[in-house]
Amino acid sequence: MADPTQQELQAFRTRVLARGQELYRDLPWRRTRDPYAIWVSEVMLQQTQVVRVDGRWQAWLRRFPSVEALATAGTMDVLEEWQGMGYNRRALALQRAAQRIAELGSFPQDQGQLVALPGIGPATAAGIRAFAFDAPGVYLETNVRAVFLHELFAGEEGVPDKRLMPLVQATCPLDANNPQDDPRTWYYALLDYGAWLKRTVPNPSRRSRGHARQSKFEGSHRQKRAELVRILLAAGEEGLAPAEVAARLNEAEAAAGRAPVDPALVKGILAELSAEGFCRCQAGRWLV
Repeated sequence: MADPTQQELQAFRTRVLARGQELYRDLPWRRTRDPYAIWVSEVMLQQTQVVRVDGRWQAWLRRFPSVEALATAGTMDVLEEWQGMGYNRRALALQRAAQRIAELGSFPQDQGQLVALPGIGPATAAGIRAFAFDAPGVYLETNVRAVFLHELFAGEEGVPDKRLMPLVQATCPLDANNPQDDPRTWYYALLDYGAWLKRTVPNPSRRSRGHARQSKFEGSHRQKRAELVRILLAAGEEGLAPAEVAARLNEAEAAAGRAPVDPALVKGILAELSAEGFCRCQAGRWLV
């Protein structure tokens, strides 16, 4: 199928803006233009439902109210505050990026500077730019993708992002001169319409070529990594001997009705976590 014409794109923009007004969600992170606070929300919302982020975002900002506060916090504190959000790597990447930003002396506004920071990809950078600075960009995340696929590629399967990205760029307003149709308003409209579509029709994002079902978490390698981080956080500064770490992990596995974990696997996961900066072995004991 041919890509939409300019006339079709203009009609699409009109529909999306109207739907955005109808479906607008007054979310806490939409009441600020602080790039740090918006960045934290963007990271938390990756593969995480809005209802889980609302509350956790506020708690994070109370504990780490600024880039500088996060940059100088202890790793244990950062990981502790992140527990329950999933993907602990995000928390460490947030802190490492905060340390770089603190060194720069101000929050970057340039797309290239943003994507050079740990854990910030093109979509996250575009989201920060749109919502904090009203700057145009290609913000292609799951809800945005759902709207473009539903409206402009109805019935098509396996649509690649390379077909969507030029359309996302072409439809994004270039400046903030019109407060009712600026990059911030435009992407909020796409996000809210996309979230509504996912609740009311078969998820259009499944027709994306890059769509993949998330693998099962319980019993997975990822679940055991997360459990080990929780165990070490609970142990505090005293840490645990390797045998104690394995024993506590197997207690958690048994409580969940799973078989014991091989000691070699526990050792391997600890080595992974250590290499990634989650924990360290000191005087024969493992600690965060």
